[in-house]
Amino acid sequence: MNQAAIHKILAGKPGSKPTPRKLTQLFEKRRGANFTLIQDLFFSLYPETRHTASFKSLQKLLADGFKNRPAELKHQDLQRQGDGNWYQSGAWVGMQLYVDRFCGDLKKLAERIPYFEALGINFLHLMPITKRPSGPNDGGYAVNSYTEIDPRYGTDQDFISLTAAFREKGICLMLDFVVNHTSDEFPWALEAKAGNLKYQEYYYTFPDRNMPDLFEQSLPEVFPETSPGNFTYCPQMERWVMTVFNSYQWDLNYTNPAVFLSMLENLLELSNKGVDVIRFDALAFLWKKIGTSSQNLPEAHRLVALFRLCLQVVAPGVIILAEAIVAPEEIVAYFGKGILEGNECEIAYNATFMACLWNSVATKKTRLLRQSLGNLPPKPDPSTWINYVRCHDDIGLGFDDSHISALGWDPQTHRRFLLDYFCQRLDWSPAKGAVFMYNPFTGDGRITGSTASLLGLERALEEEDALKISSAEAKILMLYGIILAAPGIPLIYAGDEIGMLNDYSYMEEADKMMDSRWINRPIHDWDTVSGLSSEKNHASRIYFGLQHLIALRKQQPGLADVCSIHYHDSGNNHLLVFERDGETDNGILILANFDESPQVVRTALLGALGYMREGQFHNLIDGKTKKVRSGLLELPPAELLWLRKY
Repeated sequence: MNQAAIHKILAGKPGSKPTPRKLTQLFEKRRGANFTLIQDLFFSLYPETRHTASFKSLQKLLADGFKNRPAELKHQDLQRQGDGNWYQSGAWVGMQLYVDRFCGDLKKLAERIPYFEALGINFLHLMPITKRPSGPNDGGYAVNSYTEIDPRYGTDQDFISLTAAFREKGICLMLDFVVNHTSDEFPWALEAKAGNLKYQEYYYTFPDRNMPDLFEQSLPEVFPETSPGNFTYCPQMERWVMTVFNSYQWDLNYTNPAVFLSMLENLLELSNKGVDVIRFDALAFLWKKIGTSSQNLPEAHRLVALFRLCLQVVAPGVIILAEAIVAPEEIVAYFGKGILEGNECEIAYNATFMACLWNSVATKKTRLLRQSLGNLPPKPDPSTWINYVRCHDDIGLGFDDSHISALGWDPQTHRRFLLDYFCQRLDWSPAKGAVFMYNPFTGDGRITGSTASLLGLERALEEEDALKISSAEAKILMLYGIILAAPGIPLIYAGDEIGMLNDYSYMEEADKMMDSRWINRPIHDWDTVSGLSSEKNHASRIYFGLQHLIALRKQQPGLADVCSIHYHDSGNNHLLVFERDGETDNGILILANFDESPQVVRTALLGALGYMREGQFHNLIDGKTKKVRSGLLELPPAELLWLRKY
């Protein structure tokens, strides 16, 4: 049993509003329930013989964190405990956005709550909004503070007011916790540069290249084009600093318990400001060890579990998302394995799902998608996925090579085909994307571009081709209709709901021009939004189509993540066919055609599964019951069906 389930039992049935004394008693129960696991994890990373005092400091941090947690949030914690795994509900639909590019600042974001409500959004991931360097800052992921709001977005009070407004409207807020590194302007880094030995030990710093060169023998490069290597020389302190991502992002040294304690203090403070979901950025990199890739190490998993179990004691209604864009078996591991099963992160990105969807767009075939998802190791029951079509980042091609080879394709050649297809290297491809971080030595690269441009809408509008425009619209709604029907929380990237295209203006900005991911981070088009109800164009058709799918999702109990999923081989490799909660009357069968031509599926299969009776089927999306007069059901290109079980 995971610790959250134990805490629910300890809390008992939700009743009248608990007194402060009762809340404190429940805190003590949670601390007692987690104490042994926290102690074992802490001393497995930091040996007891040297770090007993640090463990006592940890206990005080937990008590102070609970003391400082507002009463309103303590009551919300208990409500969520009573609701069980609240994040597995099918009612959540998310959106990811940059506040400044979406609407300007936090006050203006609060004014946009009606926009989210109209679309059906009740889960928001705001990209980093805390203080960062004024120059290059990796889109805010080079942090100068974990808790102080950057003035460009407003004040700390603006943020507190925003979280209160979100709670009133039932909107769940997710923020990043850049757990692996700080900026080189962070207070600890400035102290280190000034010669403070205490803070030099907060990072991996070395007086010469001996240790860095040993690390480099097995460390991969994250940004080979713009930040080759994993160490940067700091002339102020005459030392080499580990900088796995960018030269201005210093990796934290978690072998030092003072780093963990300081970061836990930041995590608790962020949670106490009203954040509901904490996105652990780059958590796969947390522990470094010579002779390894320094990714996904056992110590990193223990560290994540330690963070989670401590947070759970103070704020049991707050959960952690794993930002681990790694191999499928490694992704599932961040839910916890063995004694830690269900005790690491509650949510993780289903990056495999996203990448395989784009593979199916390019190849028009779904076998790799079905094979990859069907071979995902099972996740613990109390966990869930974030499913997405696009996000602020690139599209990686981290498929399992054995799955590609099983299809008769050469893995390296296939990845190059995908780069060519999406990045304007094939005249016949409708996609208009760009390459991100191409490595000429390995031939590897990643893909950037907005959903609409990658699916052909930009090119179709340029050509003023109505049929191609309609085809691109259908593909957008098909992909989003698939993730809306999949187990987990669907996440829409802001702008996709109105079919926004690539933004090439980043090429004119010095601090962005070397990062092609900005092509997919446009300024939100509120002029288009204002005309949605009065104009019939691609934006309105996409918006209202997506709005309808979101509302439909929330009406279907079979789409919650407590319900099953099963992938079916329809005999047609162009079709994706999967079933949600098929063992009950709430069953829904999803069919999607990835080909550019009409495709057919046997009606015998639909009948055997219970989704066709006497030649009739009911499509939930258009609300119509239709009759098939032959043994085959035809799906037009990019057709999406949600069939109701009879």
